[in-house]
Parts: sequence; structure tokens; C-alpha cells
Amino acid sequence: MGVICGQCESSFICMFVSTPQMQTVTLIPGDGIGPEISTAVMKIFEAAKAPIRWEERNVTAIKGPGGKWMIPPDAKESMDRSKIGLKGPLKTPIAAGHPSMNLLLRKTFDLYANVRPCISIEGYKTPYTDVNLVTIRENTEGEYSGIEHVIVDGVVQSIKLITEEASRRIAEYAFEYARNNQRNSVTAVHKANIMRMSDGLFLRKCREVAENYKDIKFTEMYLDTVCLNMVQDPTQFDVLVMPNLYGDILSDLCAGLIGGLGVTPSGNIGANGVAIFESVHGTAPDIAGLDMANPTALLLSAVMMLRHMGLHDHAHKIQMACFDTIRDKKVLTKDLGGNSKCSEFTAEICRRKHAHNFSIT
Repeated sequence: MGVICGQCESSFICMFVSTPQMQTVTLIPGDGIGPEISTAVMKIFEAAKAPIRWEERNVTAIKGPGGKWMIPPDAKESMDRSKIGLKGPLKTPIAAGHPSMNLLLRKTFDLYANVRPCISIEGYKTPYTDVNLVTIRENTEGEYSGIEHVIVDGVVQSIKLITEEASRRIAEYAFEYARNNQRNSVTAVHKANIMRMSDGLFLRKCREVAENYKDIKFTEMYLDTVCLNMVQDPTQFDVLVMPNLYGDILSDLCAGLIGGLGVTPSGNIGANGVAIFESVHGTAPDIAGLDMANPTALLLSAVMMLRHMGLHDHAHKIQMACFDTIRDKKVLTKDLGGNSKCSEFTAEICRRKHAHNFSIT
């Protein structure tokens, strides 16, 4: 059936549906296996005719004015223009003298919310079969603020920074996420019984925000209790929101429930409309260049990116092609239980474009 054509002034029914407008995404391939899995994602997007134009940038730490560490200007300018990034794994050499590149990106673009959906993948056997939860981690402060100093020889103090503004902002994001994604509950994860002032402030802001979302059930739970209950029955959790360090640990624990970081997507949401989606596994230098890498985590992160951009049809079809490939178990990389190469796994997902009608005309 046709639609009214928005490109002409007459009132006839046009037989061609306009395709979505091309949008630019900053691509940071990363290190190790990063370029390989980034290439895989680009091939799948091309097969799916996703309306994405890639602007590739390399990210390494450089020293700017006053000796301050920064990302290369061309990468920052690209992100400032596109507002959307897709990033492979980045290495931070030990004793390199500069901060983690991931941390530098978070601070540069104020990427305050890390979002990780953990959903069981049919056909990929794990001890759990029905996990469906989301961890939302405050990404800018807490123990990861990097405020450390030596008091006396042999004694180091590390300061945990919790602010009212950041706590309210992440709580509001978590409740908005729950509402917009038809999720029923938000659990605040904390240790306010021990860190009464810092975690107490975080929890207080969560409670205040919860008052504005009466349609969402709000619960609060100690971190250790969450970990215990999570491995006993993860189905009791829906959306979890927590400070930085807890989120770093708990999000990896949850990834383990569905098979590991190789199948877990991740997105970092920032101020001013900026967002960077990433694979959170390592660079795997031992298999780099051998066509053995599993691109699933970066691909599913790219699917998250498409949804963030409002391209829901493309996101659904790419995700289903990936899930169908895993469920069929015929063409899988080694870490997924098969013997296929990265390129073969990628080609199989691309082949399934016919089953899911990738071509939108």
C-alpha cells in the first residue's frame, strides 16, 4: 500500500516509501580484535541497508596544553558533530603514564550513565535461561573519581566522591529508562548501612526521584544481598541502578549469567545528547588478526545504538538475524561453541537478511 508522498505537492498516493535519512556515527575501531569486529558490524549494517554513514577515528591519549591528558582533537570534533559513537575495545598499557582511555572518554563527554541489558540468548546454553534485566551504573564519580594520595609511607587514602547532582541524574535516567522500555521496577543498589553519608546521599536521591514515578515499583537493596539473590534467581530483578564501583562489578556478574562479556551489549549515555555504545570485553591480542573474534557484543551494542537513534526496524532485524544464527548453532565462533571464523559468522548473519527482509523499500 502506498503513502502520501511528502516530496510532491499533489495528493496522489506515492508507491515508494522514503527511506530513513542517513545519519553519521563516529566509529572508534579500538585495539586488538577491535578492527576485525568493527569491520564485521559494518558489513552487517551494509547488508541490512542501515542508514548509517561511518566516520572512523582512532583514539589514543595525547597531552594537551598544560600537560593534561586528552583524546585527539579530530576524534572529539567528530563526536561533537555526530553525537553518536560506536567503540571497540581500547587498551591502556600498564604504567603508560596516562589514564584509562575508557575513563578519558567518559570524562570528555560526561557519559554519566552506563546501560547494560543482560538478556538470555536462546540456543546459547548457560546455567540460566530466562535472565532479562538491565544494570544502570553511575559512570562519573564514586571510588573511580581517582582522588588518591599518600598520607604517610605505606598508607594510601582513596576518596569516594558522591554528589547530589550526579545521584539525582542517574536515578532519573533509570526511572525514565524503565518507563520508556515497559519495565516494571527499579532497584537501588547501595551500602548505606556502612557508608551512611555517601551511599546515604545516593539512596536519598533515588527515593526522592521515585516519588515522581508512582507507576514504577521502587525497591532498595544492599549490594551483597543483590549479589546473593542474583545468582539464586535473577528473574526477580528488572532495572538496577547503582554507584560507579558497584555497577562495574555487578554488571560483569550479570553478564556472566547470560554467557559473558562476548555477548553483552553496553551503552554510555551522556549530557548534551552524546552517547557512545561499546563492547566491554578486552582487546584479546592473542587472537587479533586471526579471524577468530566474536563480534556479537559489538553488534548488539550497535543494535542498542540504532534503537537510541530511533531506527527500531533495522535494530530488530539485525538482532533477530544474530540471535537466529546463534540458535541454529551451525556457524559459530569458538567462544560460542563452534569452529567458524569471525568472517564466516558475519557472513551467516548477513545471509539471514533475506529471512528478516533487511531491505526496506
